Amino acid sequence: MYQQMIFVNLAVNDLDASKRFFTALGYSINARFSDENAASVVISDTIVAMLLTKPFYATFTDKEIADAAKTSEVLVCLSAESREKVDELVGRAIEAGGTDTGRVQDHGFMYGRGFDDLDGHTWEITWMDPTAVED
Repeated sequence: MYQQMIFVNLAVNDLDASKRFFTALGYSINARFSDENAASVVISDTIVAMLLTKPFYATFTDKEIADAAKTSEVLVCLSAESREKVDELVGRAIEAGGTDTGRVQDHGFMYGRGFDDLDGHTWEITWMDPTAVED
């Protein structure tokens, strides 16, 4: 069966710093699709974050590039396998220079926290009890 993929393209100020940030979170860089203008961050088999320098990002759009530190342009939400994994990933992001959003969502069956990366893009990490989905 075909597995559809998602490629999240994000404009970054410092490509090398952003690569260090995401590898500190445990993700890998696919060198085959990376160069001095872009880095392909492999989040899973079907999720890739493409970190693009702002000049390179601008070649894909005629729109003004949002300053993610000031304006919310997207909320990227990733699932986690447990509540502990949510806290672990957010903790690693903060240790690597990210900023805790300070928002915790705890509904018992669902738990989430978030962080802003080095450029201000917001990443939400969420766990949901699989039995809650079944019910």
